[in-house]
Amino acid sequence: MFFSSWQGMSHIVIVGVLGYIALVLLLRISGNRTLSKMNSFDLIITITFGSTFATAMLNKKTTLIDAVTAFALLIFLQFLVTFISVRSDFFERIVKSHSIVLFKKGEFLREEMKKARVTEEEIKSGIRQEGIAEISQVEEVILEENGKISVTKKPT
Repeated sequence: MFFSSWQGMSHIVIVGVLGYIALVLLLRISGNRTLSKMNSFDLIITITFGSTFATAMLNKKTTLIDAVTAFALLIFLQFLVTFISVRSDFFERIVKSHSIVLFKKGEFLREEMKKARVTEEEIKSGIRQEGIAEISQVEEVILEENGKISVTKKPT
């Protein structure tokens, strides 16, 4: 229950260290785009990396080569999706989310808020987090593709 064997522990340590090194090297080779911006697609890839890494470390039937192959496949698939999405507007619309204007020129855009599932209070909170006391000082509020609320102040 608390300890099964030194062999099991050594498997975790060896596969953990070597798998970590392999993952870092593959991510460095694949470039900055692999884990940048963290939109929903990137978040899924990141979670999948973690799940694959944990499986490799804890499941004795999963070899280090299996894990490295899975890492390489995930990186290749992400590269392929991003490669196609920068060349095809249709594909990009399917895969990526886009920024949504939620507030503009003093008005909450209710239909856009409903689509984005954002409340008026969440928008006001985002405005306060930007250090803006009065909503009348705000030109526009945008829900960015990574889920962050961006606030543009009116020109003074």
